[in-house]
Amino acid sequence: MNFLKKYLLNLDRRATILNTNNIRSQLVTDKNARYLDLGCDDGKKTLLFADKMGTKNIYGIELIQKHANIAKKNGIKVYIGNLDKKWPVKNNHFDVITANQVIEHVADIDCFVSELKRVLKKGGYAVISTENGSSWHNIFASIMGWQTFSLACMSTMQWCIGNPLSLHVNEENPFGWTHKTIFNYQGLKELFEVYGFTVESYFGSGYHPLPPVLGSYDVRHAHFISIKIKKLF
Repeated sequence: MNFLKKYLLNLDRRATILNTNNIRSQLVTDKNARYLDLGCDDGKKTLLFADKMGTKNIYGIELIQKHANIAKKNGIKVYIGNLDKKWPVKNNHFDVITANQVIEHVADIDCFVSELKRVLKKGGYAVISTENGSSWHNIFASIMGWQTFSLACMSTMQWCIGNPLSLHVNEENPFGWTHKTIFNYQGLKELFEVYGFTVESYFGSGYHPLPPVLGSYDVRHAHFISIKIKKLF
């Protein structure tokens, strides 16, 4: 079991790196872009994405004050806010928005998408990345009668319940974060189309238990699915 856990941890680490690189690849160089990262945490990845664009106009929304303080020290203008409620941001204010592994924690999906559209400029774009309910390892967990890997994080008391192969089984949940909504390929796409966004690209990473790069070729069953959308009106 220790060997299996180490193997899965390595796969997850490699998939995460590939997913980060995939998001960066979708960001267009624009030093004048006003950029917002949703759930910016300590700002490390925010700065990585901003560097790809070449912009210094970097903003974030973060719920945890401790993390926001670190992001501020890193030069990010941080709003303290809950993504389940109206965001403390002006209308039509940002050229680019990212949300990496955030939307699955949001309880009010309609609020999230409508607020994203409200604060994004006409012609602006967003890149949203999340876990995939149709990944092969989630399908395997369902066949076994286990909680899927992406929905094992359902308790504020413990990170993961109902899946013996979870990487965080028996670990306490330090912030009380839980996964509320897990998307599949078609659902993520149609959600943004319903709100009038145009889907520009779709990409994946991770392909547990196989090499992570295979998720780039079979997005529908990748571990991470990501979508680039544009606001045309």
